[in-house]
Amino acid sequence: MAVVDSPVGWVNKHIRDYIESDGERGHEWRPGVYTLLLTTTGRKSGRPRRTALIYQPYGDSYVVVASYGGSPDHPAWYKNLLEDPTVQVRVGDDEFTATARTSTGDERAELWALMKEVWPDFESYQRKTDREIPVVVLDRA
Repeated sequence: MAVVDSPVGWVNKHIRDYIESDGERGHEWRPGVYTLLLTTTGRKSGRPRRTALIYQPYGDSYVVVASYGGSPDHPAWYKNLLEDPTVQVRVGDDEFTATARTSTGDERAELWALMKEVWPDFESYQRKTDREIPVVVLDRA
């Protein structure tokens, strides 16, 4: 089944560049800010859906944030992985299957601080919404 990429124009172009260049373009989105490609299974359609997300390594795992720019609702990719936590991840030219989990407690606090270091806007996104923005760990399967 063909992967459906994000319909957001600049994200879609970012994903295409990332794929076409085998991660040479797009992995480092901005100086010192790296992105991975996350493919989830659509909870309604069952189709694979891909987006690009800022990440940080966490041991052998990777961390992403379901900020949705501070929207009052979770992003679709996060809702998808709540239904099916088995995801596909691409970091540069490395592709693998992972299991997604939402961090909690002290681990979430540690990872939230880590992610704010690389992308300080996460803090302003949190101030815009009443929901606690999920911090997701992608563990290699």
